[in-house]
Amino acid sequence: MASVASPVIFKEFCPLYYLLNAIPTKIQKGFRSILVYLTALDTNGDYIAVGSSIGMLYLYCRHLNQMKKYNFEGKCESITFVKLLSCFDDLVAVGTASGRVAVFQLVSSLPGRNKQLRRFDVAGIHRSSITALAWSPNGMKLFSGDDKGKIVYSALDLDQGICNSSLVLEEPSSIVQLDYNQKVLLVSTVQRTLLFYTEEKSVKQVGTQPRK
Repeated sequence: MASVASPVIFKEFCPLYYLLNAIPTKIQKGFRSILVYLTALDTNGDYIAVGSSIGMLYLYCRHLNQMKKYNFEGKCESITFVKLLSCFDDLVAVGTASGRVAVFQLVSSLPGRNKQLRRFDVAGIHRSSITALAWSPNGMKLFSGDDKGKIVYSALDLDQGICNSSLVLEEPSSIVQLDYNQKVLLVSTVQRTLLFYTEEKSVKQVGTQPRK
């Protein structure tokens, strides 16, 4: 018996002017006027996260119709990747062009959830542009990859406010995609795709030929 195909839902394209109008097109720094470029994007059911060329993260709450801003202290540099996660707490990981990675634990109005904005830093391992980020479903693990092929694992203890990071894999080419599930990290680089088994710390390549 042939299965019944699910109905196709057509949606009209609509520019998000309410979001774009809340982000400045340029900022004033001293006597200079600096253009603001949007450089990274991620969405889920609760938030739209937009990274910018001035190091500012714009986080739009879809339920409250509110825009909030988060930034790195110190050097103003371009955000290259953002990754949202909704688990017990709402989290957003941010990577920059120089290899800085930070995790923001967002404030929630729901009972029993986080009531104070907290930030965790992945310190001193990446030295080049962050190209990929991947969460574990429970928010206790974050994997970050850069354009020099380094992959860093960060273990987060949100209750204790601790983030411990270590280099787990180093590839000869840029990381282009990461995805994590059931103790297996999927890694795609410019040259190949592989599975990294985090418990055994073993690697299994997908396919035999390198990418051209």
